[in-house]
Amino acid sequence: MSTGESHGDAAGTENPAVRRLAAWDAGRLEGLAAEYETPLYVMDLDRVRENCRRLQAAFSAADVRYAAKAHAGRAVLETVREEGLGIECASAGEVERAFAAGARGTEVQYTAVNPPDRDLDTVIERWHDESELTITAGARDTVDRLRERGFDGRLCVRVNPGVGAGHHEKVTTGGHAKFGVPYSQAESVVTDARDDFDVVGIHAHAGSGISGDDLSAHREVVRRMGELARAVSDHVDLEFVDVGGGFGVPYREDEPPLDLDAVARATREALGEVDAQLAIEPGRYVVADAGVLLATVNTVKESEEYETVVGIDAGMTTLLRPAMYDAYHAIRNLSVETDDAEAETDDAEAETGDGEAETENGDEDADSDAIPVTVAGPICETSDVLCEHRPLARPSRGDVLAVGNAGAYGYEMASTYNSRPRPAEVVLDPEPRLARRRETLAALTELEE
Repeated sequence: MSTGESHGDAAGTENPAVRRLAAWDAGRLEGLAAEYETPLYVMDLDRVRENCRRLQAAFSAADVRYAAKAHAGRAVLETVREEGLGIECASAGEVERAFAAGARGTEVQYTAVNPPDRDLDTVIERWHDESELTITAGARDTVDRLRERGFDGRLCVRVNPGVGAGHHEKVTTGGHAKFGVPYSQAESVVTDARDDFDVVGIHAHAGSGISGDDLSAHREVVRRMGELARAVSDHVDLEFVDVGGGFGVPYREDEPPLDLDAVARATREALGEVDAQLAIEPGRYVVADAGVLLATVNTVKESEEYETVVGIDAGMTTLLRPAMYDAYHAIRNLSVETDDAEAETDDAEAETGDGEAETENGDEDADSDAIPVTVAGPICETSDVLCEHRPLARPSRGDVLAVGNAGAYGYEMASTYNSRPRPAEVVLDPEPRLARRRETLAALTELEE
């Protein structure tokens, strides 16, 4: 398993393996910020479609299911369904969202992780109407609770393979005791469940944001799941072996995209011969580079002791990943770019470049030079920064910034901490339309008595 550029890169190809922030049209994004205000999430549904098709082409014989926790907006769920992907849900809320987006039971898999009673009750109530819905249990206790509730439908057993990987320790699931039945107990759990349930699959997941050296861990997880599938084949006829998703995307500008074809080949080789279909559950890969976050500069604070601090109207309540995982997201100053483009157009239209025009343009170019900045939000926390020591085209109050690769775990992890309303979201399909309204201050107290 390796990374590489075999699928293309940047904006120069029709369907690149990763869409860099530089490929987004600055003028169009600024127009959306002006029309819908900021902070604003923008999701390109055509890009979601391209990513779905790339996954299906690479994993041509697999059942590809979208992990809804990456982005559970209805427009995205409807789009992945239209592209033929199932929907993997981590909560009863995501199950409800999947059905609201038009899914049928055959398309929905609920992966329960220490599920609250309310979640199980809600999902089983759905199962009564959608008998083909699949429930994944990661503990004997969960299997018992399903049995107690009269569930006897499609059951998948989640296994802890003892091997994990991911872009951060907080998203490395494969080796953490929280997730799945211990590998040494998995065969007996599957065997014990066969009389009361329709055991259709086994499941494991190494972690999130897997790339580079981590791919060897993913391969080992797949190998172990292949061994388990062959071991239980005498007891049950498995329909699928689900090896999770977690395929990484390059957040930094100089990182190459995954060679998805090579990952798919290595996955099939590691699984080996099994009498069941391979299933995968990508989430981040489908939506990360399909989304950007737009924010407006409200404060520019310079200090002799410290670099320039750029205050914006989006923070850790809007995009949590930098504060939570120390995650990197590319950032552009759209306003400087559009101003420079307009200045170049004006110069081109002039009959001859007179001295005054050259001087003015030269001053603008000087102002556009990148300077080291800290981009910080409005939340009363030191961790509320999107970047530090980052070169950025010289910002001014009112400039619009774009934050790249914000489509995965951006809006989904947004909160109302500090009593700040959650942002609006626009989808491009291909024309823009409002997908989620901006939360109001009044909405913050609607649930209070």
